[in-house]
Order: sequence, then C-alpha cells, then structure tokens
Amino acid sequence: MTRTTQGPVGPTRRADEPPRRSTLLRATTAAAVLVPLSLAGWLGWQAVSSDSPSAAPTTRAAEAAAPPAGSPTGSPAATTGTPPATAPATATPTAPTTPPATPPVTPPATAEATTPAVPGGQPMAATTLTGRTVLLDPGHNPGNFKHTTEINRQVDIGNARKECDTTGTSTNAGYTEAEYTLDVTRRAREILVARGATVVLAQDADRAWGPCIDERARAGAAAHADVALSVHADGGPAGGSGFHVIMPAKVVAGKADTSAIVAPSHRLGLLLRDSFHTATGEPYADYVASQGLDTRSDLGGLNLSSVPKVFIECGNMRNSADAKRMTDPQWRQQAAQGIADALTAFLTTR
Repeated sequence: MTRTTQGPVGPTRRADEPPRRSTLLRATTAAAVLVPLSLAGWLGWQAVSSDSPSAAPTTRAAEAAAPPAGSPTGSPAATTGTPPATAPATATPTAPTTPPATPPVTPPATAEATTPAVPGGQPMAATTLTGRTVLLDPGHNPGNFKHTTEINRQVDIGNARKECDTTGTSTNAGYTEAEYTLDVTRRAREILVARGATVVLAQDADRAWGPCIDERARAGAAAHADVALSVHADGGPAGGSGFHVIMPAKVVAGKADTSAIVAPSHRLGLLLRDSFHTATGEPYADYVASQGLDTRSDLGGLNLSSVPKVFIECGNMRNSADAKRMTDPQWRQQAAQGIADALTAFLTTR
C-alpha cells in the first residue's frame, strides 16, 4: 500500500507518481511539434518522389489536362480550329480551307512589253514606225494563170524588155508561190501596222492579174514609201535549198537609174538576210547567190524603183524540205516576223 501526504491546501500526489497536469501538457506540446514535422516530411517525400517513374503517369496526365502556359483555356471553338481572340505568338496557323485568290495580273501600261523587239532585243512601242510608209510587193498574182496573154506582154525595164509578169512557181503538191507571197506579206503588214507604220501592198488579190513589173516598181514612189520589199519563193533545182536576198545593181539606162538606191538597198539586204535567218532558221541558198546575197541588174521591179528596195526568195518550193517549211503557217509567221523586223531596223537605224 502506498502512502500519501497532505499539503497545506489539500491532498498531494504520491512521491513516485508523475504530475498529471504537466505530463498532459508535455504530451500536447510534443504532439503539436511532431504533427507539423511529420506533415512537412511527408510533403517533402512527395516532392522528391514526383521525379520517379512511378509518379510520372499521374504528373504527366495532370500536365496534359492543363492548358499550355499562355494559351486560352480549352473550349469548343479552340478544338475546332476557330482562332482565339489573341492568338499565341508560337501557335501554328491552321491551313485555310480555300487558297487565297491570286492577285490579278495588271496589263502593261503601253504596248512596249508585248510588241516584238527589233534586232538587238529592244522592245518596240506601237509608235515606233509612226510616220513611216512601207511598200510590200507580193510576187505574182493568183489570177495570173487565167490571164496569160496579158502577163506575157513585154515591158521596158530600162536596160531590156521583159514579160509584164509571170505565174510564179509552186510546190510539188500544188501550193503556189502567189498564195505563199500573199500570206506572208499580209502577216508582215499586220506586224508593221502594229508598230505604227502605214503599209501599202502592190496587190492584195484585189485585181484579176498583175500588176506588171514596171507598175510594181513605181508603186513605192506612188505610195511615198520610205522603203519597198518584194516577197517571192524560188523555183530552183530540187536538190537545192535555202533562201537568198536580191539587191539592185547600179543601172543607168533608159528609164532605169538606181544610183540613189543602191547603197541603202544594200544595207536593207544585209539586215533582211540576217533577220530572216534568225527568225526562221532557214539556211542560205546553196544553189545560187553567195552567203544569202545576190546582186542583179535584170529585174524590172528593182531597176525602175526610186525608193530603196530588195527582193527576198524565201526558199526553194521545188525542194521537199523547203516546201514542207513554207507550207507550215507557223513557219510563215516566222518568215513575216523576220521581214518586219528587218524593215523596222532599216527605218529606225542608220
């Protein structure tokens, strides 16, 4: 049995019994300290454990569910591609369902960009040849075949007498020189008119036959032309091919006096040879002339001309390769281009 003592106020605890109130206080204090420490330790362990593989799925799932920093919160508009009010700087734009319209092409202000260039590559305006007149002479006439009596009449060419005109030649398939010369001449006229020139044709199949060679020669002066050119196709040997340009020789006889036109005609001849060759690729004739040039004194159309004038034999219609080219409309357009470019160069350069 234990013994108790009595204090001044009341009974006291036994000597071997711990004080009850102080013990409770100490326990409460210890618990108050231990609980926060334990909680802090647990939180620290969670923070460390979040880098471990086992914790990764939960952490990544939470990150995937959360919107990226700086982006709007998920919404139906955002998931269907509707852009937010302020798009993030790094967002990849959604490709448009309809491509943007191509801006319309503005046509050039002048004709310079669409008009062919003179030899040398400079573009020409529609006014390049304004005030200049060109006489184009399509050789022969489709109706000459029906008027042999009229075209066989002799005319004076200054140093001789020759037939008024001839029927011309043709390909083996029957494509006539008269058809060819009219087509190429009309094409050349179109190009020259587009450049501002006044173009006069010695004949445009607008008469039954002719005209005679002396009238053709005078047509340049009658039109007040600055230059004249006669378009032909040759009827040479079947084995020969190529084109050549015929220039006037100096002839002073009877009605003929070519003194004033020999030099400028020679310059035109050189320009025409080079331009035609460039435009068509046709080689120089290998059966006549030299380097694509010939000088003659027996052609009334040159002898009686008072303006610079040359002839061009665009190819040999009796040669199968030349005939194939000359019956091709695209090649004839190239031939017309070469002719027009040469005349343009003649009228715009010195």
